[in-house]
Amino acid sequence: MGLFGNQLANVVEWEQFNDEMIFWKWSNKEIKKGSRLIIRPGQDAIFLFNGKVEGVFENEGSYDIASQIVPFLSTLKGFKFGFNSGMRAEVLFVNTKEITVKWGTKNAINIPAPGLPGGMPIRAFGTMACKVDNHNVLIDKIAGIKQQFNIDDVKERVISMLDQLLMKWIAREGKDMFNLQINSFEIGNGIKEDMDFEMRKIGLSIPSFSISSFSYPEEVKRMQEKAAGQSMVGDVNKYTQMSMADSMENGGGAGNMAGSMAGMQMGMMMGQQMANQMNQSNQMQNSQQSAGSEQSAGNAAAPKFCPECGTKTNGSKFCPECGTKLY
Repeated sequence: MGLFGNQLANVVEWEQFNDEMIFWKWSNKEIKKGSRLIIRPGQDAIFLFNGKVEGVFENEGSYDIASQIVPFLSTLKGFKFGFNSGMRAEVLFVNTKEITVKWGTKNAINIPAPGLPGGMPIRAFGTMACKVDNHNVLIDKIAGIKQQFNIDDVKERVISMLDQLLMKWIAREGKDMFNLQINSFEIGNGIKEDMDFEMRKIGLSIPSFSISSFSYPEEVKRMQEKAAGQSMVGDVNKYTQMSMADSMENGGGAGNMAGSMAGMQMGMMMGQQMANQMNQSNQMQNSQQSAGSEQSAGNAAAPKFCPECGTKTNGSKFCPECGTKLY
């Protein structure tokens, strides 16, 4: 190849490749004669012509485009490079790795709960995995109009669906509203199935989705701690008085009052729940003590000989000779 041919050649590659990028489009005016394609580990290269897929190349390596790529294209497979003419095509580089990303609700979500007219305000946090599932769908829905697509774009779509999915699956799988972490696996698995279904519509999949924690607002946490710490379990009147007093101390505004009332309602529900648990525990303990007393009485040592007549008792409750009660 002559001097001028080498000057016209270019390298088609994704130089700024990183794990947070889903895809990046190489869009030079044209691919010159003598150009090479470089595919790095974790990448696929997709040749596009007039928005249509010409060929998908998945094996890493360095390729001469004219001799090793063009023959495998569809409508461009007979293309001949000239000295002053190149191939007008785009190359879409796709990240094939599974990308793990943290997620979290922006604001508290009001989950419907018995006894709470406004619902229970909670936040949730966790991790999820994202992966390209279908090249053609991705190109049709996203890559056709975008130069690049990263994990932040995916998170925006996830967050837009998250509130409704959390409400749906907490309502189905949340057995204990005050301890949702117990059922976090079931809730997360349900969300993963629904979210995976939606994301496949744009060519992506969600291999995993997990919930690491649920969080209540600070004012609700304080009410819960006070309800437990000040021994007001089951004492609704006392709890109500304390909540109203706190509201007055903190300014008494409508916002403070609303927050305090939400905390008060939650605390009352928790208090009632804890009271029920304590009552059940006490009943079980009393039952065990009663059974133990009866057993102890039944196993009391009987005298070997009757204290009245001296007859051998053989462990009987009454003397077999004179009928005296022995224990």
